[in-house]
Amino acid sequence: MRAWRQRMATAVALAGLLAGVPAAAQAQDGSPQAAAPVDLEGYWVPLVTEDWRFRMLTAPVGDTASLPLNDEGQRVAEAWDPAADVEAGLECKAYGAGGIMRMPTRLRISWEDADTLLVETDAGEQARRFHFGGTPPAGTADGWQGYSVAEWEGFDAGQGEALGAGDPSGSLKVVTTSMREGYVRRNGAPYSDQATMLEYLDVVGGPGDIEYLVVLTRLEDPVYFDDPLMVSTHFRREADGSDWNPQPCQVTLPVR
Repeated sequence: MRAWRQRMATAVALAGLLAGVPAAAQAQDGSPQAAAPVDLEGYWVPLVTEDWRFRMLTAPVGDTASLPLNDEGQRVAEAWDPAADVEAGLECKAYGAGGIMRMPTRLRISWEDADTLLVETDAGEQARRFHFGGTPPAGTADGWQGYSVAEWEGFDAGQGEALGAGDPSGSLKVVTTSMREGYVRRNGAPYSDQATMLEYLDVVGGPGDIEYLVVLTRLEDPVYFDDPLMVSTHFRREADGSDWNPQPCQVTLPVR
């Protein structure tokens, strides 16, 4: 895991998005909100610097380039029928936790309560809740966004597994389970309700007062994937919510 995160951080740096890392954060005693070593609250706009044709457009049916789909996953992707999703009321299948962060969506992040970080998206009007100390529900899938358990990791030198002992940086670690079956891309490339997702969220500084949110994602699925899908997604902090524009889930036809 450490090697994976180091490779992803190197890729981000080479993309020219990051110009530095924050100073050492000292966690405080108390609730997860009070102990938050970084400020994630606010509005964030996506920087679509990779996979543009998959993230900004709906790719042709069956175009699953760079996805680790197995034979069954490829079969399901090639059978995608947009009209059937609309008829079944499944317009939000591409807006579940396994795909929403790769959408061209703004984020609005706030503390819903002292133990729950709320991440809202204007694309699809979705709401992800990161539960500190929470326990995933047993049984069937919980919903499009599943159930996410969060913890601050790596800020204390004694918790050095995330980035190496003594490293001054750290991350918000999020593990999501209990998701409904959805699409990792809006052209019907699937992930199942057995999928699990690990994310690391980091805030890093750029030139001047610019701040970036970097989301490293590892999505594993024993039903439709041969290997984990690993991506990094980037956002830039906005001054306010003047461009926040919530829109409902919609099925968009593939390009030809």
